[in-house]
Amino acid sequence: MASKVFLIQSEGLGRGDEKLGKTLMISFLRLLAASDDKPKTILFWNKGVRLLCDESEALGYLIKLQGQGVEILGCTTCMEYFGLVEKMKVGKMTTMVKAVESMMNSDMVCL
Repeated sequence: MASKVFLIQSEGLGRGDEKLGKTLMISFLRLLAASDDKPKTILFWNKGVRLLCDESEALGYLIKLQGQGVEILGCTTCMEYFGLVEKMKVGKMTTMVKAVESMMNSDMVCL
């Protein structure tokens, strides 16, 4: 099976209505956690890193995915920029070098 890396760049899916986008993201992560097929890694950067923090509605699904062996990585620069380093509750912080390596070593990168 192909190794996949998912890249989460915001708190929501798609462009347009922000509230709808956040609802879609929660649904996506819930269904991914329930799926038999998992990505190798999920990378979070820009506003997407907010999903890794204590007030995120997605936190439970991300903890479940991590427990299922999915590597959860949050951009260190982004966490620092938004002042979220102390609020991160799932995954580990990573550098852009590691993010690029993860993408280049996978068979598929999904945005």
